[in-house]
Amino acid sequence: MHYIFEVHIRPGYTPEQYADAWLRASRIIQQAPGAQGTRLHRKIGSPDVLLAIATWESKAARDAMEGEPQRAVQEIIESQAPFVDIHLIGEYEAPEWEVVP
Repeated sequence: MHYIFEVHIRPGYTPEQYADAWLRASRIIQQAPGAQGTRLHRKIGSPDVLLAIATWESKAARDAMEGEPQRAVQEIIESQAPFVDIHLIGEYEAPEWEVVP
């Protein structure tokens, strides 16, 4: 499953500053059972808007991680709150339809 959210960087902060914190938190989160990687994309034409995608083996695995959050991750997330607005796009199943070259 994919957990997808959009991050809007507030004025006076940079995407690079957020990405540094995001990478630190992601490295910890990826140690959880069922974690399958994260990606952070910059929006073309809007460099202060980022798309974050976390991939999990299942929704249950992600929910289990959220149910027992690590203090270090909570501290990183809290440290970013004054600088960003985060909008959950949603939770999506793995693709049912896919075309690859």
